[in-house]
Amino acid sequence: MLKKNKIKTLAQLAIWFGVTWKKHYLQASLNLIIGVLNVFLDLAFVWCTKLSVDVATKVETRYTLYFALSLLVSIIVLQLLLGISSRWIKALLGVKAQNNMRMCLFSRLLQTQWGDLRQYHSGDLINRIERDVRDVIAFLTENLPAFITTCVQFVCAFLFLFYMDKFLACIIIFVLPFFILGSRFYIRKMRKLTHDIRDTESDVQSVVQESLQHSLVLKALEQVGNSCDKLHTLQNRLHTRILSKTKYSTVSSGLMNLGFAIGYLLTFGWGVMSLEEGLITYGTLIAFIQLVGQIQSPMRSLTHFIPVFISASTAGERLMELEELHLEEKRQGHLSIANAGIEIKDLHFSYSKEGRVIFDNFSYNFPPGSITAIVGETGAGKTTLIRLLFSLVKPCKGMLTLYNNGYETIEIGPNTRMNFSYVPQGNTLFSGTIRENLLMGNKYATEEEMNEALKIAAANFVFNLPSGIDSVCGEIGDGFSEGQAQRIVIARALLKKCSIYIFDEATSSLDEATERIVIQNIISSMSGCTLIFVTHRPEILNYCTQILRLER
Repeated sequence: MLKKNKIKTLAQLAIWFGVTWKKHYLQASLNLIIGVLNVFLDLAFVWCTKLSVDVATKVETRYTLYFALSLLVSIIVLQLLLGISSRWIKALLGVKAQNNMRMCLFSRLLQTQWGDLRQYHSGDLINRIERDVRDVIAFLTENLPAFITTCVQFVCAFLFLFYMDKFLACIIIFVLPFFILGSRFYIRKMRKLTHDIRDTESDVQSVVQESLQHSLVLKALEQVGNSCDKLHTLQNRLHTRILSKTKYSTVSSGLMNLGFAIGYLLTFGWGVMSLEEGLITYGTLIAFIQLVGQIQSPMRSLTHFIPVFISASTAGERLMELEELHLEEKRQGHLSIANAGIEIKDLHFSYSKEGRVIFDNFSYNFPPGSITAIVGETGAGKTTLIRLLFSLVKPCKGMLTLYNNGYETIEIGPNTRMNFSYVPQGNTLFSGTIRENLLMGNKYATEEEMNEALKIAAANFVFNLPSGIDSVCGEIGDGFSEGQAQRIVIARALLKKCSIYIFDEATSSLDEATERIVIQNIISSMSGCTLIFVTHRPEILNYCTQILRLER
């Protein structure tokens, strides 16, 4: 059963690589053509070398030495031109292929169901997008063509040697079955080691990213040392696994090189004895040595290709795993409703079959134009309700719909998010300028609209900054206080033209006076819109037309 599953996985992986290759076939094909041309040029170089020596030793009299050397120079020039072409192809098409694949994967992850994506740490995802994509593209566009070229080189060099000396060719080919047998065990061990190393690299990246992101928390809790110890432990684990892989690879490579050395010595001995007996010329002996090198070189390259193939297959499996994640379901039909409200009927929800039931036969109505406060203790379901409204999670039973007084109705789904604007908890500014952050709310917003949104959000401090609206925000709003960042985020949300605005503890970092001004400004400027405030502050309740109290 295990073997069947393994074969099935390999078959799926092969299909996936085939589909991916079709998207980048141009670079792969060009590299293959250049590689095969180089093979024939290499063999032509061997023949020209033999010809030059035979002409110089008067064995060959049909050609001049000038002609033979001219051919050699021409072949070298062509090889140089092909090398330049190969580098330009890699520079022009290689980076483009990586960027395209990263963009496709990145876009897919953003469209993946929220619950599926939660299974992975962001550091692990970044490692896959960067490292695994690079390995897959390099394999398809460079290593696979190189492998095919290597096989062509081996076959052509062997046939050339067989044409010159059948016995010597048979001696060389006799080593091949032992090479294949040894490779089988080598691949199995290297595959496991590579997979373990890649997983550990993801863990290291996750710790680094998480620690840097929450450096203030670590300092406040005096956990900097523990975080460093955790990274040190993972790095030691990574070092141990890399060392194991290196030891195994070194021993295997040493045994392989020993076999090649013995094969070379046999060839050289056979050639010298044949030369002494007058069976071959000096040119033929040199050709023998060069051809044996061109036969052994592909076999030696195969040992280098093995870890490349293993690394690529591991990367492919990890990327396939991401591509198998479920995408959000996009419903067809009318997506936007003017002056919308929300109706929840008979909602039943839990995150798992065995988990706690958060909503059981729950119904509620947010009428169009209403102002609702959602209150409740931690764990009562406030955050879960928001996730349901944004269709990040699906209800087990029941219905969530948008409606208006014109009797239009839409079932809530991923493609109804255009009806919502959202201000989450905390500082959610992105790196860039204040202007760039505001335009995320509405990319067509005018200067006047952005200034008006900032005024409504009581973010007038922006106008006093040296660069004003073009002032730079650091990562997670670095450079601004929590209260300042919250007000910019509120302004960003207000710029989105929609029916429903959700404020999730949006004013938690503001003082009472500023909070009051912001709430009053929002209510007066967003008349006719449905406003929802998720809050722990009782003062906000005074501004609401209804209150939803959630209990555990």
